[in-house]
Amino acid sequence: MGYIDREMHSGADSELLDAYSQTVSRAVDLIGPSVAQITVGTKGRGGQGSGFVISPDGLIVTNNHVVSEARSVRVKMPDGIASEARVLGRDPDTDIALIRTDASLSVSAPLGNSKNLKRGQIAIAIGNPLGFEWTVTSGVVSALGRSMRAQNGRLIDDVIQTDASLNPGNSGGPLVSSAGEVIGVNTAVIVGAQGIAFAVASNTANFVISEILRFGHVRRAFIGVAADTVALPRHIAVRAGLTGETSVRIRRIETDSPAAKAGLLEGDLVLAIEGQPVLGVDDLIRLLNGDRIGQPTEFTILPIGNTIEKRTVIPAPRS
Repeated sequence: MGYIDREMHSGADSELLDAYSQTVSRAVDLIGPSVAQITVGTKGRGGQGSGFVISPDGLIVTNNHVVSEARSVRVKMPDGIASEARVLGRDPDTDIALIRTDASLSVSAPLGNSKNLKRGQIAIAIGNPLGFEWTVTSGVVSALGRSMRAQNGRLIDDVIQTDASLNPGNSGGPLVSSAGEVIGVNTAVIVGAQGIAFAVASNTANFVISEILRFGHVRRAFIGVAADTVALPRHIAVRAGLTGETSVRIRRIETDSPAAKAGLLEGDLVLAIEGQPVLGVDDLIRLLNGDRIGQPTEFTILPIGNTIEKRTVIPAPRS
């Protein structure tokens, strides 16, 4: 390759890098001012994590494990504002918590629609890893619809896998799209793994936040399944009268659970609940709220290799 060719090649790389850098920088400029450093005092020792403001009246989202044992919570913002905060509600099942500071805040971060995510799109993490304040890392969305275990042993569904670098202290911070929307709440990294980290999808976080604001906790109807979001073949969607391109496949069913008693099987596709389309695991979580407990609930399913069927499931309280 001659000098001119190398120069042209280098120029093209610079343009690509510059476009990527500008995309990341714009997203950070939009969301960065709303990212909080959270310091907690516990009975034994203190700890730190991250969070982000979702409304100017002081509502901040973080992880349950950041504040679960907190005797005191203090919040510091990038502009220097620092204040005490109180825990409004926690949800160990999704590792989401909501806190409130009485400080007047002028920033907030919009929660995006995680159903629009695609594998390979840019993912940007902002937080306070290992005490290094307001650190930015970036990568891509590696996978969608993962499940992982929370500290209480329950499975968290609707989890985003990313290769954006996360470390202790990132917990509770936002995972951000190139459009400057929060697409997830960073929650965990696999110790010893290289480039594998997880965030609770924004749609599930939004449901949890709404429940905490209304009831102080999350009301759930339990049916005893673990599930994944999968592509829905067009011919099946047409037969079911659906317009969506995705659905939910049951991956595991607990013994003697409401789902098992109703005859649901591993591998079944859940197409709708009470006639409302189930396009992803977030819909399954949202539609199985506390109002469904004890109520016969119609599931439209497609068993493996069979025709579309209706099954009645009676959800139980989450123990």
